[in-house]
Amino acid sequence: MKQFFNLQAMKTDVKTEVIAGLTTFVTMAYIIIVNPFILSDAGVPFDQVFIATIASAVVGTLIMALFANYPIAIAPGMGMNAYFASVVATQGVSYQTVLGTVFFASILFVLLAFTKFRELLIESIPEPLKVGITAGIGLFVAFLGLRMSGIVVPAEGTFVAFGDVTAPETALAVFGIIVTLILVARKVHGGLFLGMFITAILAYFLDMLHIEKIASLPPAPVFFDFDLGGVFTHGLYAVVFAFLLVTIFDTTGTMIGVAEQAGLMKNGTLPRANVALTADAVASTVGASLGSTPSSAYVESSAGVAAGGRTGLTSLVVAVLFLVALFFSPLVQAISSVPAITAPALIIVGSYMMNGLAKVKWDTFDEAFPTFAVILTMPLTSSIATGIAMGFIMYPLLKFVSGKGKEVHPIIVVFGILFTIQLIFFPMH
Repeated sequence: MKQFFNLQAMKTDVKTEVIAGLTTFVTMAYIIIVNPFILSDAGVPFDQVFIATIASAVVGTLIMALFANYPIAIAPGMGMNAYFASVVATQGVSYQTVLGTVFFASILFVLLAFTKFRELLIESIPEPLKVGITAGIGLFVAFLGLRMSGIVVPAEGTFVAFGDVTAPETALAVFGIIVTLILVARKVHGGLFLGMFITAILAYFLDMLHIEKIASLPPAPVFFDFDLGGVFTHGLYAVVFAFLLVTIFDTTGTMIGVAEQAGLMKNGTLPRANVALTADAVASTVGASLGSTPSSAYVESSAGVAAGGRTGLTSLVVAVLFLVALFFSPLVQAISSVPAITAPALIIVGSYMMNGLAKVKWDTFDEAFPTFAVILTMPLTSSIATGIAMGFIMYPLLKFVSGKGKEVHPIIVVFGILFTIQLIFFPMH
């Protein structure tokens, strides 16, 4: 094992790697509960999402461990699950059709992982749009948490209003937010997961959480429960592009960030980058085949790196722990049935996704406004694809009228034209 993972050369040992793997798993284990919670609300059967979430995490993380030898874990990405639910709700299509868009995006990701176009696409997207999309998804996810917890409620005239924090479910969510914020602020590893755990305990004693069973044999997987034809029938090309684009640069950015922290970058590049991206692409394909949204490299892997993780052995430990979680579906299902337990994680994860905004030149209008347009549009239209479209339209437009057209990559111009046509003639309602 020491030779396989090259532990000595990386100046680490088995004990350190195991502790790092445990740390990473605890910090990202919330996805096992949150993903089935969001997608089952969109109509996907709970057991199906539960299996798909763990299967994609195990497959992607194992490839990362055994072939890329990086301490980076993979699982279905936050934000994409909320977007999935919104597409089902706003487009009037079945969850099988939206799973079809995920499958298409995943196959495209697999193909792009072996081409130079992936690098070209990443390089062509300006930094303001990249961070704007990430931040917009953060607000999108946080708003979902606020709505599901009852902290924000529908209202006539203003559309939304502050909810009744004395209502049992909402009060429990507020308690969960406060507890989780304290844990995260104190830099407790696994703060999000522990926050859910503490909130679940209180919910149980308040008779709001009913647990009939803790463990059982894993539910049977359901394969290829998607509708590819519906993607064309309903013209969901923008949705496919949204899933693909966000997954590509979210994963790339996270991998580079974690690798930089671990000292794995070589002359500014990431060795075995294609293998690492393939791990994510394959995980996304597996997830779509079983019933989940695209996967992504998890920034929570940085917690494991901080604990000393430097090799794929860290990721191997994470994958094994995800496998163990397969036997706790009754407990996960019970916890997922109480929105107040999962909402705090959504809200706080949303805040994590805002930090890139510091890179935006807010005093440069032709860069600030496209970023603002993306951030504003995503949560208010409940559509990540529409937010991306607004950014790709506004950025080249403002650059050209400002006399800075040479700064715009031709690919962005092409996408800007295509998105303009799509919004005018094929709007997403």
